[in-house]
Amino acid sequence: MTSQTATTNRSKLVVESSITDKKKARGKVKGTIIGPVIALVIFLSLWQSIPIVFDIKPFILPKPTDVLQAAMGDWHLLWPAIQITVTESIIGFVISAIVGIGISILLASSRILEVSLYPYAVILQTIPVVAIAPIIVIWFGSGFNSIVIISFLIGFFPVVSNTLMGLNSVDKNMGDLFTLYNASKWQTMWKLRIPAAMPYMMSGLKISCTLAIVGAITGEFIAGIGGGRGGLGYAITVAAVQLKTPYLFACAIAGAIFGIGFYLLVSSISRFMLKSWHESAMKVEK
Repeated sequence: MTSQTATTNRSKLVVESSITDKKKARGKVKGTIIGPVIALVIFLSLWQSIPIVFDIKPFILPKPTDVLQAAMGDWHLLWPAIQITVTESIIGFVISAIVGIGISILLASSRILEVSLYPYAVILQTIPVVAIAPIIVIWFGSGFNSIVIISFLIGFFPVVSNTLMGLNSVDKNMGDLFTLYNASKWQTMWKLRIPAAMPYMMSGLKISCTLAIVGAITGEFIAGIGGGRGGLGYAITVAAVQLKTPYLFACAIAGAIFGIGFYLLVSSISRFMLKSWHESAMKVEK
């Protein structure tokens, strides 16, 4: 009877602890959702009230309702602009990811190459895009190609910087173990350094995906229309010239929403790739 009672008590404790953990998890989820929602409601309420109280004209500071009406009224213009910017951003991001990771592996494989070429990647990052964008337009023409290249250039450096840092941050004991087993340089790269660099790599991609959107919209300001029609940057320029401020706000908010969605998508991919073995993703899962 004593052993049965002890077993029963243990099972009750396990059930109670699991219930407590579930309640804590639900509380955390509610906390992470309710807080931002309350802040958003307060912000929108203030935004709606200030133009009414101070009698501010819509072409200076439109109310959220004005922005919503402008978005719905010009949806036939806004939606194609969003599609064009999304396409440019995704292509620029994919190119920056492929080229950035490839160059990082190449630089990490040779100390001479890293010392010789990495400073020029830093220099490229420090040059303002508005300074080199006219040259890109001259070389590649105005429109889609130049916008994608500008998006690529802005999103390129975070991938290189983070990936290279990860490739050079391998545990020394693991490196010695691979050397002990006579692993070649490329075997060490593919089986040790690249897997160890994955968290750094994904961090660089999360930064790059948002910068690619900034690059695409900036490129549309400078390089004109993409794909024969204007993206969000071009739409913002036209709205500013015509003093269509509510539509300008709608374009900006659409770009922000796309940026948040893109970041969450890349973050989900990162969590999926790292959750089974890396502590950062495992903590998020818990």
